[in-house]
Amino acid sequence: MQVRQLGDSDVQVSAIIFGAWAIGGWMWGGAEETDAIEAIHASIEGGATSIDTAAIYGYGRSEEIVGKAIKGKRDKVQILTKFGLRWDSTEGQHFFDWDDEENGAKTIYRNARKKSIIHECEQSLKRLGTDYIDLYQCHWRDSSTPVEETMEALNQLLKDGKIKAAGVSNFTVEDMERARKVCPIASDQPPYSMVLRDIEKDVLPYCRKENIGVIVYSPLQRGLLTGKFKPDAKFKEGDHRANEKHFQPENIKRVNAFLENIKPIAESHNVTLGQLVIAWTIAQPGVTSAIVGARDAQQCKENLIADRVKLSKEEVEQINKHLESLKLEPAAAK
Repeated sequence: MQVRQLGDSDVQVSAIIFGAWAIGGWMWGGAEETDAIEAIHASIEGGATSIDTAAIYGYGRSEEIVGKAIKGKRDKVQILTKFGLRWDSTEGQHFFDWDDEENGAKTIYRNARKKSIIHECEQSLKRLGTDYIDLYQCHWRDSSTPVEETMEALNQLLKDGKIKAAGVSNFTVEDMERARKVCPIASDQPPYSMVLRDIEKDVLPYCRKENIGVIVYSPLQRGLLTGKFKPDAKFKEGDHRANEKHFQPENIKRVNAFLENIKPIAESHNVTLGQLVIAWTIAQPGVTSAIVGARDAQQCKENLIADRVKLSKEEVEQINKHLESLKLEPAAAK
């Protein structure tokens, strides 16, 4: 597995990072803890030693599962977690409301105030069963709090040895410019996939220029780019994909047609479409790593094969040419 330096920090991460959102169950329609722990163990054994989670995932459950999985293995892994989304406090900026059968109704607030961050860090450390976090990231920009206050908290945590590096997630270039004046940023974590390439306009060039790591999430567009979805796909209750633009029937149809066009490249490397998509993602200039989720060990092992795929310049150009002709329908008005 390729290991890559995270910006100017001392933290190194695997090119493929285990994504622990789905194992928290939240927004993914449930998850089995035993399967999740086995998946994390498979990730570590396969060389993808970096694990990305967040306090909000399953309202702490994801971090707790990660903590159980890494027990006795802490020196082999890099823990990346996120703060700033509170379900247990009404301070800050209202983000959204969520209701599911397992947890009931919750109101989520963006809260990146210093006091809240220090508190959240202590809670995450307890759930994870560790005394330090390798990369601590602001999950979303909280517009009710000056970004300078947020970064002051991260500076404090760095000074106290609670975290090794500070990062951000879903930040714009302007946000990062302000943040970096207070505290060094090791990385930004934006969404990025073959069918969602907004960061190529400004975030990716900026991070390359300033040597800021870019850890992308949803490279498989939440499973869509595996080619396993049909236009009439049905989702479990509590699965957020049901209302997501990319999973509308017409868009699934168009994406599947695109995937059929690049299938010969996957076959020439003896890999699946999903593995090809991950390989393309981590080969993009400026992308440090890609976060890929897995619910069980087998899925995880399949994902890690992507690191062995070395695409030629011609193959990348061929994929990009097909991408240019892929047009998706906008989200339906509600």
